[in-house]
Amino acid sequence: MVEMVNRPYAGAFEAHAAGNPEILCLSGDLTSSCEIDGFRDRHPEQFLSLGMAEQNMMSFAGGLALAGFRPFIHTFGVFMYRRPYDQLMASVAYPRRRVRLMGFLPGITTPGGMTHQAIEDIAVMRSIPNMTILETGDATEVEGICAAADSIDGPVWCRVLRGSVPRLFSTPLKVGQMRVLSEGSDILVVTAGITTEEALRARAALARAGVSIRHLHLSTIKPFDAAQLLDHIGSVRHGVITLENHVTEGGIGSLVAETMADAGAGRRLIRLGLRDTYAHGGSRPYLMRYYGLDALALVGAIETLMGRSFGIGEADLDGARVEDVHSLVKAEAL
Repeated sequence: MVEMVNRPYAGAFEAHAAGNPEILCLSGDLTSSCEIDGFRDRHPEQFLSLGMAEQNMMSFAGGLALAGFRPFIHTFGVFMYRRPYDQLMASVAYPRRRVRLMGFLPGITTPGGMTHQAIEDIAVMRSIPNMTILETGDATEVEGICAAADSIDGPVWCRVLRGSVPRLFSTPLKVGQMRVLSEGSDILVVTAGITTEEALRARAALARAGVSIRHLHLSTIKPFDAAQLLDHIGSVRHGVITLENHVTEGGIGSLVAETMADAGAGRRLIRLGLRDTYAHGGSRPYLMRYYGLDALALVGAIETLMGRSFGIGEADLDGARVEDVHSLVKAEAL
């Protein structure tokens, strides 16, 4: 039985920041939705509310970092880069300020539709010089994201899960290291964030069908260990599949494709993710099934690479542990 952890970020941030006056908690008017309301109440001297003015918040954070503070900005991911992009570039990335950008509701973890779903943020952040990118995939990684981000001498973009989050891993997130979850020899599967659980759901059924899966989980997306990935690609027979909570352009699918092309690694690659589309509103399981981001979509891609059908259906998969990502105090579930 997988443990579910309620609001892991709330406790993790307070444990990391409390009593450290160099760390400041900035909120973009989504304090309870980003699980920092308790920190605000207990540590008001380290808390600043900048309101619904993300451009100002970004420049303000750059100034705080210049003055020697380490600001953690909290808001939904979409509001962290779409609105204040110029300020993000000029005040944070270009001068390489130690600003920690904690972006909640990555991809389709929200039913809020296009306005609330950060589906192209990795593509944007990968193109920005000096930017580190981290993504959480379970409660353990959420619990470690603050310390990991704060170890970076420069700006850090973090995709943070909230609410009730399953614990999949027993060891903390380590910057620059990918997790090797299985070492099979047929197919290499590369996942990040919530798609890792979907790959785990399919693993037992695929094993019963005689498929040997090598599975990598990425929590550090930039910088990226290309040499390690190439070693894994060389260890499988039939090719590579990436599965991500993001558009297929510019995310981990593109990252893997670029690594393979640069090295001349002639293997087949299937990239699963949002395919040149915005997602509409709906529950996470529905959206993952509708847009082909779930365990069955992965099984279908493996069948394509191996040229055979396994007859695996939903009933053959392990059960999903879908977290409740929404605030209990807001009717609009945001």
